[in-house]
Amino acid sequence: MTGSTPVRPARVRTSAAPRRARTSREGGLAKGVAAMSCAFLLGGALAATPAVAATPQARGAASAQEGDLIEVTLDQLRPTQPSLGYDQIFYKLGRYSSTKDEDRGKFNKRFDDWCETNGQGEAASVDAGATLANPSSFTCSIPAGQETEDSLGAMKTVVVGPGGALYLTDGHHSLTSFWEAADGGPKTRIRLRVTANLSGLSTEAFWQRMKDDNQVWLKDENGRAITVDQLPTRLGLSRFHDDRYRSLVYFTRGIGYDQAAGSAEFLEFLWGSWLRDRDDLSQYDLTSFDSYLAAIRDTSKAMSDVPGDTVIAGGRTADEMGRLAEWNNGKSETKGEFGDLSLPLSNAKPGKLAFALDYRSRVPKSPSCTRTITGKHSEALLVTSGTTCLDNAQLSGAVQVTSGASLVVRGSDITGAVQTSGAGTVEICGSTVTGALSITGTRDRVTLSGPGCTANTFTGPVLVTGTGTGTRKA
Repeated sequence: MTGSTPVRPARVRTSAAPRRARTSREGGLAKGVAAMSCAFLLGGALAATPAVAATPQARGAASAQEGDLIEVTLDQLRPTQPSLGYDQIFYKLGRYSSTKDEDRGKFNKRFDDWCETNGQGEAASVDAGATLANPSSFTCSIPAGQETEDSLGAMKTVVVGPGGALYLTDGHHSLTSFWEAADGGPKTRIRLRVTANLSGLSTEAFWQRMKDDNQVWLKDENGRAITVDQLPTRLGLSRFHDDRYRSLVYFTRGIGYDQAAGSAEFLEFLWGSWLRDRDDLSQYDLTSFDSYLAAIRDTSKAMSDVPGDTVIAGGRTADEMGRLAEWNNGKSETKGEFGDLSLPLSNAKPGKLAFALDYRSRVPKSPSCTRTITGKHSEALLVTSGTTCLDNAQLSGAVQVTSGASLVVRGSDITGAVQTSGAGTVEICGSTVTGALSITGTRDRVTLSGPGCTANTFTGPVLVTGTGTGTRKA
């Protein structure tokens, strides 16, 4: 994101009544949630708050039990899926960086989203200069310790794994949006609801249990099976692949299907798998508002038109997956969810698609990979031609890129010096470089930050000189 939301005077929402909470991915509350503790932790240090009911204080993260609320920073979480619908993230980031909400006398949506995710309803007041990184700069409609069953149900969830590692099981899109927001980042704090503590299991037994409980999604953005070793190791947009069908399903919510109590785990991915098998998105131009809207119209009508007893995916029928018997809930194209979605960026209250495409237009297009490196490697890397991509790779060794060749590094960790001279394109996003970084004389573009490029960690001297006009430095 290129800038933060302009400073606005603090305002207080007149009604403190919480909005209706979204149903969690589990479709309801975990057993015992009504009596859960509202004590929470940060990095294992206890910070007590009043409890909803008489339950023990929450323990350190490694010993937290089902129903406990724990406060974490985003960089403590491990994903359980390899891809995201980027356009869902881009909608959020586009709206977060816009003043459209404030222009209508509302709070910026990022504060409502944070409060809801934290189990506290919606934003009640926002100070001038408030940021996600500083929760004391805004308040929520439900004070900590007074959470309701609905507000707790809207929280994102986590499973405690071997060694006390925290595996996010719901909320990858929401929390990645907070990570990528200009005033958020990896140290943004949020509370999560623990659904299980499996820390006593071996790593092998843990992943088997996660598979058995359908708490991990092991398919890539093209529907191909992956292993748990191929999952990202932390959040951040650049750590995930872009699943265009997952984005498409997000925009069809409330038009072709809806979430309900008892919804299947990974509901949007399941619908996306069905659409991938029947609809070729290459027939649409997903950079064009009208063409993308047509794709949403066509696919949502297919979802609504399919007989309710048709098995869609995962043994679930269309009705079990929330199919709407009447497209757009029986409303015309200019009304309802589809009507709202269709509103352009020029409208006082643009639709989600307009925000998403506006933000996507700011994201530079990466060159096509001629070689892709993933996983662990202990050797030096020499790139002399084409485009070499490091994708969730762990490389121990120096990297050298010679004239005309290109390097794209996303979600990777490099231990060793990185040197490029006269390269075509150099793009490093969401990665760690432990060693000197030298980028000189790049012909086309250097991208080290900016829209669509998760912030990096560079440990060592950084030199960037003589680059092309498209340079975005860290």
